[in-house]
Amino acid sequence: MKIQLTNGHLVDPAHDIDQPQDLFIADGKVAAIGRAPDGFVADRSIDASGQVVCPGLVDLSARLREPGFEYLATLESEMEAAMAGGVTSLAIPPDTDPPLDEPGLVEMLCYRAKKLNRAHVYPVGALTERLEGKRLSEMAELVDAGCVAFSQANHPIHDTQVLFCALQYAATFGYRVWLQPITPHFAQEGVAHDGEVATRLGLPGIPTAAETIALFSYIELARMTGAKLHITRLSSAEGLALVRAAKAEGLDITCDVSINHLHLSDMDIGYFNAHCRLNPPLRSQRDRDALQSGLAEGDIDALCSNHSPVDDDGKQLPFSEAEAGATGLELLLPLALKWGQQRGLGLIDILRRVTINPARIIGSKAGQLSVGSRADICIFDPQGETTVNRSTLRSQGKNTPFLGLNLPGRVSYTLVEGQLMFGRID
Repeated sequence: MKIQLTNGHLVDPAHDIDQPQDLFIADGKVAAIGRAPDGFVADRSIDASGQVVCPGLVDLSARLREPGFEYLATLESEMEAAMAGGVTSLAIPPDTDPPLDEPGLVEMLCYRAKKLNRAHVYPVGALTERLEGKRLSEMAELVDAGCVAFSQANHPIHDTQVLFCALQYAATFGYRVWLQPITPHFAQEGVAHDGEVATRLGLPGIPTAAETIALFSYIELARMTGAKLHITRLSSAEGLALVRAAKAEGLDITCDVSINHLHLSDMDIGYFNAHCRLNPPLRSQRDRDALQSGLAEGDIDALCSNHSPVDDDGKQLPFSEAEAGATGLELLLPLALKWGQQRGLGLIDILRRVTINPARIIGSKAGQLSVGSRADICIFDPQGETTVNRSTLRSQGKNTPFLGLNLPGRVSYTLVEGQLMFGRID
């Protein structure tokens, strides 16, 4: 199908485009920008007047809950949520059940996702077998099956020698390792940031040192092995300072922050609001402000949704017993826009953190719109609003700290390989 997008404002951070331009699509790829190619006759035309046309968003952390947790969500429901959020590429953490430590599991997940013909899925394989932190997974075979990186998800490795060997092996073959910085003995009983709010509410705390001690180890091991390291879901000002110093030293290190930690702090727990039971925990307002600045200044490379759908049974419990997690795929764009507005940034700088930057981290050619590139496109109304409520969320998980809010921006259309997968009629 040939599609013409007319009268839109094209924003492509990968090529520093920020101006009104028509876009022409043929055979699932971008055929031309600005002027139609010779002989081009559109089968469909979409009037994007007053809309922003940008690359489809790339999310570095989206738990689709398959295999093993279908009672929380399914590929079908979460792919629909991705389309509604303009997210066309998804990196999938390995903490499924069973974990993504077998090539057959990875191939099955990729096959299921491809059959649904929605967002592109990029599995992140388990760094160790069953995520137990004891024996290395068969990384080469997992790469052949479709994995783009390796991670322990929320399962830290207790044995530093095992992590050293994993990074050494990954460095040998150029694989990137994604690690969430957490020191297990500091964090095992905690449910909230170790600060005044946790003390007042009587909640067991997780100190910032649980992040920084792990980061010290990861950075030193990366220095020793030369491994490519990605730090996932940074949560503290002190952690950010360590990453900034490692980058200044020249280490091959990137990092991301979640939409929740970019906008919320432990104060938002209020009176035991289980929607704010997250992993890592929401930290202080000082930490939140530092993360906002770090993302704006480029020390933090990307913004992710940390999409982790949880059912009502998992949230309607005392805070300490509630399951950690929140839905986020449909909120990635509006919360990125909200952050950018607060920082006074232009659209090209905002969208860079959710398109080309995360695409480069997963080693994908997604997140850009150049002639010949895959036509994965998000069209949104920058003056519109996204109302967050249970009835409008397409994700099977309806729990998020942002319920009841009106957020800036509204996705109008999502195209994947030139096919219209989501479109509002109003």
